[in-house]
Amino acid sequence: MTDRKSSFAPVADPHTRVLILGSLPGEASLAAARYYANPRNQFWRLVGAVIDVDLVAQDYESRLETLLAHRIGLWDSIGSATRSGSLDTAIRDVAPNALAALAASLPHLRCIAFNGAKSASVGTPQLVGAGAFALLRLPSSSPAHASLTFEAKLGEWTKLRKFLV
Repeated sequence: MTDRKSSFAPVADPHTRVLILGSLPGEASLAAARYYANPRNQFWRLVGAVIDVDLVAQDYESRLETLLAHRIGLWDSIGSATRSGSLDTAIRDVAPNALAALAASLPHLRCIAFNGAKSASVGTPQLVGAGAFALLRLPSSSPAHASLTFEAKLGEWTKLRKFLV
């Protein structure tokens, strides 16, 4: 049996310049009610390296505050879907989030970055031509995406820096 899973509320404010979109929270994240709660997910380590802050050492609320202070927002491309387990390949019956509406509410938005292929495949059709911001597909921070080393992923993720200045 597959259950319908839903994303969390967006983390963004009017100063957000970069919005990072995941696909849909995995089981560990849903259980903890926190973005990227699986300790094997490299998200906090990657973003921390981009902004030169040790996010892994911070508690969850401090992580979110630090992201916002660095003008980074979070959300997911998928509002809800059915999925057994945590793999993006198991996602079915997708209802996307209202990405264009959120983007329109962020006056300083310069880039929307997709954390992985599934997020990009759901989000890109909604966002092409929706505003004067770049769309950037990043390698997934998920532990399931192990074909790239952390250093190789970070090489791509550091492209976010130019949108934060």
